[in-house]
Amino acid sequence: MKRNPSMTKYIGFPCFFRLRKYISTAFFSLLLFWVVFSCSRTYGKEQHAMTMRLGGCGGVYFYASAGELWVEVEKQDLNIRRNKTHLHALLLAPDRSVVDEAWIGDDRQPAGSGPGPVQRVLLRTKVERPGVYGLNITVTEDRYGENVSWGFRSNCRKYLVETSRGHKDARHEEPLVFRNAGSEGDVVFMPGIKPFSIEVSGLSKSAENLLVYDGDGGKIKILPVSPEGKVRHEFPADNSREEKLWRLHLDDAQAVINIDGVTRWNKGDIWENLSLWTPDVSSWFGFHENRWLLTPYSRNVYGGTGSEAAINFTVHNNSPVPKHVKLSLEFDDNVAWSVELPTTEVILEANSSAQVPLAYRVPSKGTQWKCYVRASVLDETGFSTWSSVTLHRGIAPAQSPIKMPIKLEPYRHENEQFGYLPEYPLDNQVYFDMENRPFVISNDGVFFLRDNAWIKTTSAHRADTNGIIPIRPVGTKIAFDWDNDVYLLGRDNGSTVLFRSGDHGATFTAWPVPGSGGFDIEQFSGHNIINGPPPLACFHETAKDPKLIWRRINDLDLILPAKKADGSIVMGDPIAVSKKCIGLSAHSGIPSTIVSRGDKVHIAWGEATLPQEKAPGVPTYVATYSRSTGELGSPALLGYGPPANDVHNSPCITMDSKGYLHVLIGTHGRTFKYVRSVSSNNASGGWTEAEDVRSGLRQTYVGMVCSPDNALHLVFRLWLTDNKYYPASHYANLAYMSKLPGKKWSDALPMVVAPFSEYSIFYHRLTIDRKGALFLSYDYWSTFWFYRTDHRGNRRSLLMSPDSGKTWKLAPSSEFLQ
Repeated sequence: MKRNPSMTKYIGFPCFFRLRKYISTAFFSLLLFWVVFSCSRTYGKEQHAMTMRLGGCGGVYFYASAGELWVEVEKQDLNIRRNKTHLHALLLAPDRSVVDEAWIGDDRQPAGSGPGPVQRVLLRTKVERPGVYGLNITVTEDRYGENVSWGFRSNCRKYLVETSRGHKDARHEEPLVFRNAGSEGDVVFMPGIKPFSIEVSGLSKSAENLLVYDGDGGKIKILPVSPEGKVRHEFPADNSREEKLWRLHLDDAQAVINIDGVTRWNKGDIWENLSLWTPDVSSWFGFHENRWLLTPYSRNVYGGTGSEAAINFTVHNNSPVPKHVKLSLEFDDNVAWSVELPTTEVILEANSSAQVPLAYRVPSKGTQWKCYVRASVLDETGFSTWSSVTLHRGIAPAQSPIKMPIKLEPYRHENEQFGYLPEYPLDNQVYFDMENRPFVISNDGVFFLRDNAWIKTTSAHRADTNGIIPIRPVGTKIAFDWDNDVYLLGRDNGSTVLFRSGDHGATFTAWPVPGSGGFDIEQFSGHNIINGPPPLACFHETAKDPKLIWRRINDLDLILPAKKADGSIVMGDPIAVSKKCIGLSAHSGIPSTIVSRGDKVHIAWGEATLPQEKAPGVPTYVATYSRSTGELGSPALLGYGPPANDVHNSPCITMDSKGYLHVLIGTHGRTFKYVRSVSSNNASGGWTEAEDVRSGLRQTYVGMVCSPDNALHLVFRLWLTDNKYYPASHYANLAYMSKLPGKKWSDALPMVVAPFSEYSIFYHRLTIDRKGALFLSYDYWSTFWFYRTDHRGNRRSLLMSPDSGKTWKLAPSSEFLQ
């Protein structure tokens, strides 16, 4: 099942791209001959017409038995637009190792010329261990699959198609697009017991009725087609449909099909976002209820001779009924080594999970060992799949500095490439208290390190009601004051609270915060010193623009909590800052809104403008509030972050050791602009002229800190279109820049490169410890639903630089030990 990377197939590509991928033209010709010859031997004479034409992207899951598995992928360019539509097909094993791979190139026909020739490629592997294999389909410059049709054939009898595309900033829908005019077609799906509707459009003029059958072939409903070629029918709730299959039949399979629970969902639906269906009722297998049965799909671990350790796997029941799962180990050639499963059976309640350890000891002989953890459902289906574990002798590459960038590959991220497997929590970014001890927010509490063990506090005492409440954080920032008290924002019964701990995170008290909306908190960014509880910014949205999706209007208020001698918190009255604030973009970058020193509090924000004004960007302001006078100074206009009326363009403010303020003006796919205050600790004393950090950079999601040497450090998403990794389209990089005092900004250094072209984000957050070490937390997110849905949990990793950005490595667990 091992794959040779040089065996990647390239169909319809110019030589230069194949050469860049280390395949010579001569070798490629031999490879293509082998593919065609193998195809003819395996499944007969080549056909000139596509057997299935599907729109969208996505892929297929195969429940494969032992033996040869082949999948023929077909692609036809529609040539509606002049996109470079290169199709990338990946064949995956149950542990998500890529066992075969191919590119099918754009047909290079002009726009408007109509459907081009059908191109094909064969993917194949030998299945040694039955389980769920996968086919991943993506297309460059066409993440919605609107300019290509694709299809597949396979010798695997059990499969489900998962139609999916790139994301949209709207409700998730994955309509089934059939382009098979003149041919019959079926959609086999699981309807569920709730009320649902079927909507079909784009039917041919000859279509009169659509037929709905049950899984046994019994006719359920005749759906008449309107003169406009549309069908809509609502089915009432029916408990008898539970776990039953239905089949929608089309005499002429040219249509766009939406089915509630299959192509669109309401929040909380039983199979939410699982767009699974099949054209053949006999190919159905029980994947919905067994999705993510065993994760992670693979683990790479390292150790010295005789060392012992354990790693955890999660067994998940995705069904609404209890499940009994058996666990076992398998080995190559049945040669066992020193690894065991202390738990071999798990009984799970409906929609629940359990962790099971796998214990191992590094053998005295050899350099690498592999085993397979199999999970089998003890019911009438006998569903079974597996994950893999590879043990290496020695020290993981993650322990050493890494040459940037980290090029993420599909299904090969930090663990697969570097053996990264930290013992610290990866829920969010890490912050450091005044004694340089780490803290991390989770979705239900706060992690902190004590006596070299990570502890999580999950409840708090609410001061005004004297009750005990769960800690439900709002945002992911943690702040510390001069007394080393710990602060974070949270929610309780619909209201915002400020959590405070006076014992280094062991216990918390919650204090109500006035106002409603979104909140931000001042956190340490290098040189800001918080004398008391951290200042808060409140963003209360007052209007949206239906014509401009990113134009928001907010009231921006500054709230200054005060701490009494007994540790109780008094919230000050909100201080009005702006009535036209654009809002705060905080999922990536998590920019600093506020910095403080002494009695001065500095707040930065962007504003919405009237569309007819044609502003050059989002106007960015900073104002200073004086605690001693109780006055907010006049806002200073720093510059404009293009484009206008875009909430992505949040600014980021920090200060250096001398108190000078530094601001990056946020942009959306444009170059950030930098300004510095002329006066120390004062926003009203003038600013340098706004200047691009570099020319021509397509930057978004600013994050900035200032190190002890007063150097500025910047991370952001960077779009590149240099074809270095992909044959066409843009691709995302998590990039880094720095600026020494009195010097220009450095060149942009890509740190992490996305595993796919098209849209991506990294949910990145840059923090700094009290000694000046940089910590870059990131969680890769692809636009492609097929890739995201397949992975359960986050993919967050943590890079660190101990030398002000000169070198970087994946943060070792030992970094946090006291």
